[in-house]
Amino acid sequence: MRAVWLKEFGGPEVLVAGDAPDPAAGPGQAVVDVAFANITFVETQFRATGNGPFKAQLPMIPGNGVGGVVSAVGDGVDPGLVGKRVVTATGGSGGYAERAAVDAAGLYLVPDALELDAAVALLADGRTATLQLRAAAPRAGERVLVEAAAGGVGSLLVQLAKAAGATVVAAAGGPRKLEVARELGADETVDYLEPDWTGGVDGVDVVFDGVGGAVGRAAFRLLRPGGRMVSYGLASGEWAGVSEEEAAERGVTLVKPEVTPELLRESTESALAEAAAGRLRPLIGQRFPLERAADAHAAIEARATVGKTLLEVR
Repeated sequence: MRAVWLKEFGGPEVLVAGDAPDPAAGPGQAVVDVAFANITFVETQFRATGNGPFKAQLPMIPGNGVGGVVSAVGDGVDPGLVGKRVVTATGGSGGYAERAAVDAAGLYLVPDALELDAAVALLADGRTATLQLRAAAPRAGERVLVEAAAGGVGSLLVQLAKAAGATVVAAAGGPRKLEVARELGADETVDYLEPDWTGGVDGVDVVFDGVGGAVGRAAFRLLRPGGRMVSYGLASGEWAGVSEEEAAERGVTLVKPEVTPELLRESTESALAEAAAGRLRPLIGQRFPLERAADAHAAIEARATVGKTLLEVR
C-alpha cells in the first residue's frame, strides 16, 4: 500500500511517501480502507521534535485520525462492521496510509446524512470543541471570545457558542481569516496580529484560548469578574501561563474540562450528530493528496490554512 513515512524528526520534508506492507486485523482490531486522514497542529509538532502525546518509535507512519470503510475485522469483532463507513483515532501512528489497523472499540459509525470528509474533520476538533463549550457553559447574552476562530476547533466554537445564544467575538490573524469567522456567524471580529489588538474589544465573559502565549494572556485581561477561561491549545508554541492566583485576583475561573473515555466518546458522537442534523458545519479549508503530506504540514506551520486540513487518500 501507499503510505507516508517519518524516519527522522525535522522539517516537513522528512515526511516521505513510499510503500508499506498492508496491515492485518489482529484480535479486537479492524482494518479501515482510508479515504481521508486528518492532520492536527499537534502532529506537526510531533514530526518536528518527537514531543507530544504520541510514542516515537522510528521509522513510523504518522497520523492519528482517519475515515474510510471497514474492510476486515479480527477475532472478537462483529463481522457486521465490514463495509461500514467509520472514523477513528489510530493512537498516533498509521494514519497517513491507504489502510490502517485500529482498535475496533474506538470506531465511530458515520451517520448516513454526513459526508465522510466532514466526519473526519470533526473527529478530533468536534470532540475538542464540544468538551470546551460544555466546560465553559456560555449562557445566552454573554460575550464569548474565540481565539484562532478560523481554525479547526475555533470555527466550531464560533458556531457552538452562537447556538448557545452568546455574542461571539472572533479573534484571528489577517483579513481572510476574519472574513471566514464572519461567515460562520461571529458578531465581532478582531485581528490579533495587530498591535494592541484588545484595545477595541469590550470585556468578555468567556475566553476559548487555543493560541496561548501573548495572545492568550492578552485575552485573559479582557475577562470580566465572574468570567471563565478555557485553554485547549498552544498554536503560539506555549501556553498562556495564567496562574490560578492571577485568575483569583481578577475574580476569573480557569476552567479545565473533565476528560474520561466516556466523555470523549459522547462528545465525538454529539459533534457527528449535530453535523448530520445540519446544525454544525466543519470548515475544511484545504486538501492535499497523500503524497503531499509534507506540503500540508508546511502550510499549517506557515499559518496559511483555515479550518481543517485533510489528506485525500483515495
